[in-house]
Amino acid sequence: MTNLQTTAKPLTLDPSLLGRPVHRLPHFAAQLREDLVAMLRQPAVRRYWGNVTVEGAAFSRLDGTEERVRWQHYAAGSGVLGFALERRVLLSVLNYRYGRGKESDATVDESTIRVTATEERLAVVLGQQLAVVVAQRIAANLPGGDIPASENVIAVKGSYPPKGTWLVTVDVRLGEAEGKVWFTLDKNLMSDVLRGVLPERDTGTKASKPSGPLSQRLQVALNGRLVSKEVTLGALFDLRVGDVIPVSLHRADVMLEDSRLFTAAVTEHKGKLCLTSFEDVE
Repeated sequence: MTNLQTTAKPLTLDPSLLGRPVHRLPHFAAQLREDLVAMLRQPAVRRYWGNVTVEGAAFSRLDGTEERVRWQHYAAGSGVLGFALERRVLLSVLNYRYGRGKESDATVDESTIRVTATEERLAVVLGQQLAVVVAQRIAANLPGGDIPASENVIAVKGSYPPKGTWLVTVDVRLGEAEGKVWFTLDKNLMSDVLRGVLPERDTGTKASKPSGPLSQRLQVALNGRLVSKEVTLGALFDLRVGDVIPVSLHRADVMLEDSRLFTAAVTEHKGKLCLTSFEDVE
């Protein structure tokens, strides 16, 4: 398995995506990174990925010049996603899974290591684990749960992704070494991703709510000043713990910031002090 060149490049303007929230794809990538971090903390998964940590995730496009890697394909939601990983990552997980301690093949010439059936089976297991995380993140972002998050993805046949396919590159760390994991998203899945990252104001959900008059929607904070008392400075300095200041509780002032708007009577209701009988301040 050879390396895939995924150096970050400026995204090429695609006329079919004009008006779509492509600028919010980093938000999805950050969500996916957090999901992957949480997945790697699970005990059942940790026994495979114990020496791997997720560093970051970013979107790009395949431009057709990348070297080929071995892809797996999975039906998820409304489309198909692809999965591939650097062989150094796979060999590192293989070492950890089968008890070779901290030994890492990331520093070994991979061309000298024969591909085994165990390695190929492990690649399938890892692909299924990570593909589920991507599918669930796409589904979780969709408004109203249009596509329910699935606990499984279905392996399907596929070929090398064509030029222009959307690619999510996940950077991982294997102890002191680094590696990469890749996901490709077909047009249907990318449509779901872009629909899921739309701000709420763009989905029309807020516009469908009854607005009502401004006076009923505008929130203000009122403060009730229950009592005030003037004392001399000397009496204030003479106060000790346990002293009592006698006061008379009459009508309270109701304040909007520093403005006195109302006076109100102070009453008790079920153990709570309440204000009632509001009167305008003239």
